[in-house]
Formats: sequence, structure tokens, C-alpha cells
Amino acid sequence: MPDSLLILLLALFFDFIVGDPRWLLHPTQIMGTGISWLEKCFYRTNSFSYQLLSGAFIVIIIVVASWLITWGLLRIVEGLYWLKIILAGWLLSTTIAPRGLAVAGLSIYKTLAAGDLATARRLTGSIVGRDTDSLNEQEVIRATVETVAENTADGVIAPLLYFYLGGVPLAMVYRAINTLDSMLGYKNERYLYFGRAAARLDDLANLLPGRLSGLALCIAAIPLGKGLQAWSIMWRDAGKHPSPNSGYPEAAVAGALGVQLGGVNYYQGKPSQRALLGEAVVRLQRQHILQAVYLMIMATLIVATVGGFGILWLL
Repeated sequence: MPDSLLILLLALFFDFIVGDPRWLLHPTQIMGTGISWLEKCFYRTNSFSYQLLSGAFIVIIIVVASWLITWGLLRIVEGLYWLKIILAGWLLSTTIAPRGLAVAGLSIYKTLAAGDLATARRLTGSIVGRDTDSLNEQEVIRATVETVAENTADGVIAPLLYFYLGGVPLAMVYRAINTLDSMLGYKNERYLYFGRAAARLDDLANLLPGRLSGLALCIAAIPLGKGLQAWSIMWRDAGKHPSPNSGYPEAAVAGALGVQLGGVNYYQGKPSQRALLGEAVVRLQRQHILQAVYLMIMATLIVATVGGFGILWLL
């Protein structure tokens, strides 16, 4: 069996069965610490050109360091075959998050089913950037479905795609780019220029994964009898999303579930109108969270299976 296929299978095993133990230092924690430290060193309220350049410099440091450290760790254990395979599988597993998405979605579903809206709001607030303190049940459901859909792309499909293209180091580079965007890529006064390089690089890195995730979600909707509907809504509405990439998985899920996503979100008390995706054939209900999680898991297995066969065919 090719090494790449073994690494892929181990990564899926580690994520689905083992997860991310709290006692084990996660690579994204290291990246986050590095980004925060570099921000303290380089952030100045100087000219916008200084902020653009210093922000880009941080991006270069984190991206290059992520590739070099990952490559170096695997190089160190080059002569120990099984140790290298296990280490590579674990490292790849830290770049994907299907289990984390599923657990988060199911936790919110269970608290809503138990009638505990306050806890559901708090849990939702841990996975979305919008204000959640005053959300009603339908808004909690919408936020959860949108997040599961969007993160199918950057939390699962994108790192797998970059693994296929460039191995574990390139998958880790993608995770670094995504982490940079999540910490610096905001369109507010502090990060408008300082975080622009991080935001633009993230958009570029997700151009293909965003569309591939939409396709995978449409295929995943076929057993539900909604494949063509998901495809139609995706191509009609994906471009309405403010992100050049997130609209594809979100619109595909909206079409597959027969619901309407988007609307008004609040960020630090300020309203933000998001374009409506899909058609409200049915009203958003709790079970749509379960269906979104199902679509995410199926899309993960589809891309993993196709990638696995691709590895076998090429080698």
C-alpha cells in the first residue's frame, strides 16, 4: 500500500476515533502563539503601507516556518518507517476537523432538543464569529448549519486537497494560512491593512477547495434525492456570498436541505446583511443540523475515497 494512502487512512482514523486530546499540544496552538507574538512585535499604527508590508511579512514567516518544521520533523524520522507514517498521519489529522465539526453540531442539536436555548447560544458562540447572546432557536440553527457547511471546505476538503498536491507539509501550510486569516483577516480598523495579506492569501488558497467542497456536498446530497437541487442552488446563489469561496458549500447545503440561509448577523452589536442563499421550501428545524453534519461527513468520505483511488492510480 502506498505511503500516502496509509497516511490518509491514519489521519482519518486519528480524527474520527481519537480526536484532539486536550493534553496534546496542537499545531494550530503553536501557530496562534507565533502569530500573536509577531503581531505584538510588528503592529504599529503607522501608514497603511507599513501595515500592509508588516502583515505580509508575518504571513511569510508563519507559512515558511510551518512548511519547514513539518518537513523537518518528518525528515528526522526518515529512517524509522512506521514512526514516520504514524507521525505523518497524526500531523495530517491536525489539519482536518470533521470530528470536531460533527461534535459541535451534535452538541448544539442536543441542547436545543433539551430546550436549553441559553447553552445552545453559548455553544454556537464558540464556533461562529457573530453575536449569539440574543439569537432565537431558528437563528441558532441557521448559524450552526452555515458554519458546518462553510467549514466543510476549510476544515476538511482544503487540507485533504493540499495533502494530495504536496503531502503533509503543504496541508500544514494550508492550515497556517487559514489560521492567519482567522486571527488577522478582519475588515475592521485594526486589521483592514495589517491583515490584508492574510485574508487575500486565504481567499486564493480556497479558490479550488471551495468549489470542490460544493461539488462534494452536491454528490453527498444524491442519496437524499436532492443532488440536482443542491447543484442548481449552488450555481445560482454561490456568487451572492461576500466570500468568493464560502458561498459554494453554503449554497449547496441550502439547496440540499431545501432551506434558506443568510440574513442579518450581528458583530459586536453592529448588523451585517448577508445575501439569502437557497429557497425556504421548509422552515429551518433542529434536524437540519443533523442533516448538515451528515452531508459534511459524506463529503469528507467522498473526497477521501476519490483521493485514495487517485493515489493508487498514480502510483
